[in-house]
Amino acid sequence: MSDPLDTALHAQLAATLDGTSWTTMAGRGRLRRYDGKVRDCYIDDAAGERIIVVTDRISAFDVVLGTIPSKGHVLNQLARYWFDATADLAPNHLVAVPDPNVMIVRECKPLPVELVMRAYLTGVTSTSVWRAYERGDRTFCGHPLPDGLRKNQPLPAPILTPSTKAAKGGHDVSVSRAELLAAGGISARDFDRAADIAARLFAFGQARAAARGLILADTKYEMGVDAAGEIVVIDEIHTPDSSRYWFADDYQARLDAGAEPRSLDKEYVRRYLVEEAGYGGDGPPPPLPDHVRVEAARRYLASYAQLTGAALTPIVGDPVARIAAALGAA
Repeated sequence: MSDPLDTALHAQLAATLDGTSWTTMAGRGRLRRYDGKVRDCYIDDAAGERIIVVTDRISAFDVVLGTIPSKGHVLNQLARYWFDATADLAPNHLVAVPDPNVMIVRECKPLPVELVMRAYLTGVTSTSVWRAYERGDRTFCGHPLPDGLRKNQPLPAPILTPSTKAAKGGHDVSVSRAELLAAGGISARDFDRAADIAARLFAFGQARAAARGLILADTKYEMGVDAAGEIVVIDEIHTPDSSRYWFADDYQARLDAGAEPRSLDKEYVRRYLVEEAGYGGDGPPPPLPDHVRVEAARRYLASYAQLTGAALTPIVGDPVARIAAALGAA
């Protein structure tokens, strides 16, 4: 007997949301356009709002790799879930969700830094804390690291490791607070306010994940300044794209055995690229095989169910036509 989810995801392979190209939307005037690695953004300056279309594109090593069925749906709905859950801890930019893949938000001026919180010595990219430690570094982004740690062990305490925000096609760079402030672009006051928000959100996320049988090993936050000068959380929060989740039930046993933790995030795709495709971020990425795309989709859907206790059903049909109808876009 065939698996209905498997059938739906394979059917979606030919109908993923790769991107949009509208110029107008109902009830809105002139729109500015900006495309990120994953999100298509339409900016309504008159209303002070941004319409964010979360596509199915997947990126790793700062490179867009292709599309994953249902990915945008999952990311948008998880971001909504976490924005709602953390609204009392930190203000965010969410206004409305008119479509499963769309979020309308307040327009903010982004801070020129990603706030990366880490609680474990892990990672596969060249900029990860594990790669630095493996090279012999015992200071990472200004934080001292003790000798004798193994990959995937907890750090003595969670640390904030800021990252520069590279232009599209560039590579982010991990820096210390002192290096970031010396480079200009952000004041000590704004950085410290944002760092405090990041620490509170991470503690909340770790506790919520633990209650759901997961370990939130690390995550990144993006923040901006709104029209009133308030720092608010923007983009996404605690999604499988911005976070590393491990299953808690067998974490210790796998650590003791020297095995990688079971993950519930896009680390699966990174590991495929590094370990099976031999790709580490240099040059054009290899195409993702269909079986990798479908397995990644399963993991995205599973992450939503594990974290929220509810299931998302893949949406069939043309996503561009559906979203255009919801927004009155053309």
